[in-house]
Amino acid sequence: MTRAPATPGMRLDEVDTPALVIELDAFERNLQRLVEAIAGRVRLRAHAKTHKCSEIARRQVAAGAVGVCCQKVSEAEAMVAGGIGDVLVSNEIVGAAKIARLAELARQAQIGVCVDDARNVSELEAACAKAGARLDVYVEVDVGARRCGVAPGEPALALAREVVSRRHLRFAGLQAYHGAAQHLRSMTERREAIGRAATAVRATRALIEAAGIACSRVTGAGSGSFMFEIESGAFDEIQPGSYVFMDADYARNEWAAPLPRFEHALFVLATVMSRPVPERAVVDAGLKASSVDSGLPLVWQRAGLECVRVSDEHGVIEIAPGAAAPALGEKLLLVPGHCDPTVNLYDCYVGVRGGRVEALWPIDARGALY
Repeated sequence: MTRAPATPGMRLDEVDTPALVIELDAFERNLQRLVEAIAGRVRLRAHAKTHKCSEIARRQVAAGAVGVCCQKVSEAEAMVAGGIGDVLVSNEIVGAAKIARLAELARQAQIGVCVDDARNVSELEAACAKAGARLDVYVEVDVGARRCGVAPGEPALALAREVVSRRHLRFAGLQAYHGAAQHLRSMTERREAIGRAATAVRATRALIEAAGIACSRVTGAGSGSFMFEIESGAFDEIQPGSYVFMDADYARNEWAAPLPRFEHALFVLATVMSRPVPERAVVDAGLKASSVDSGLPLVWQRAGLECVRVSDEHGVIEIAPGAAAPALGEKLLLVPGHCDPTVNLYDCYVGVRGGRVEALWPIDARGALY
């Protein structure tokens, strides 16, 4: 880890930059708001791919989550090492080395994984037999994202049969995540997309159960749609991740009941490093400080300031006529365009409450891509 940008007790304006800042009051309200919204109607399995931090995962479990999701084996290893005892790798894991690590992890904690191919089922069985482990396996169904997953109906049933025939695998249910629906801007579009997904899920589950196979769980859903999955009655468990932080892209969505509105809790703190002309400021946070795949960061609570372009180490802020211009050396908070890949750029979070640093939390799954 590089030198920490802050120490507890420091004022926010003393923190070195760029730094990844969590506003702790907003973060804690987001945790509570989700729990209140779901009201115990489904299980909550928070997605750790957003934050990559076992400290945050432990707080999510303390707030009512049954465990977490991860996308990679190395993320799951970090979560288990950090004290999380129930982890679903909500992704397909392929390759002998990765599968062997997954099987070994299943000796230490309750571990699940997704499949969409019969050959992968055989590979998982062989690795678990060798390790003396048992693995929860979810058949992933493509419910509209057009990414991983078998088609609903008979293909899902055929794969479930493959899983139940293996001694070291337990068919745990269906993975049905509609990632593409999370950023459909209107509530109507998202509701309709999840409605179609729920119809496919119900039919697939009924088919599997009619074949004499218990399908105890359907898991899926994200921060932009989870209440629609709950309302459908087709899901038993939800997997929101970005709700803890939110980002500039989620802020572009329409939010209305039944979906709660979460707060921005994650920021990149940047310093004005140049004021070359009156209408422009340049900050020390560019592509290496904030992911822009979902758009440029927003300047937080500074009317008339707009980030208009970034390069490796620079963010260019346009100052509108009449706006309060930032001074050289002044600190600005930026809301990242996409929180998940932004987090992966940093070693730690700087937790701030009331304008002062309260804690530093290691991002212990940073770079956990394998």
